[in-house]
Amino acid sequence: MKKMTMSRRIAAPRSAVFAACTDFPNAAERVEGITNVKMLTDGPVGKGTRFEETRTMFGKDATETLEVSAFDPDRAVTLSCFSCGVEYDSTFTFADDGDGTRVDLEIVTTPKTIGAKIFSPIMGAMMGKMMKKCIEQDLDDLRKHCETHAAG
Repeated sequence: MKKMTMSRRIAAPRSAVFAACTDFPNAAERVEGITNVKMLTDGPVGKGTRFEETRTMFGKDATETLEVSAFDPDRAVTLSCFSCGVEYDSTFTFADDGDGTRVDLEIVTTPKTIGAKIFSPIMGAMMGKMMKKCIEQDLDDLRKHCETHAAG
């Protein structure tokens, strides 16, 4: 199991930041790295919501199915995904920070298959920096969106 953590301060109210972060149907409009989102469940977002997220990586489309595995409105949301033998759990927590919001993101990766357990040290070293850069850009895109809309 490996952990990666990141934080951002966003000059917007916590409820607005949480709403933007969990507006999965419109994520491609806010986050440059996402090219398409297809909702797999109906109704409001909450625990059990599932969707497919497509990104272009290395010139090819990559689609993963994500599920909201924990949901605490305006406080936290966890997205879970299983890909290439690895379980990914990404937990976003939201806290008031003066007149803005602090977003903390913890990503836990757990290899589940024998192949993933064997290759995870190698793949982690190769992909870790790229993955971190991509996720940091996602957080920056969220911040830009929220701060633009808070000012407008």
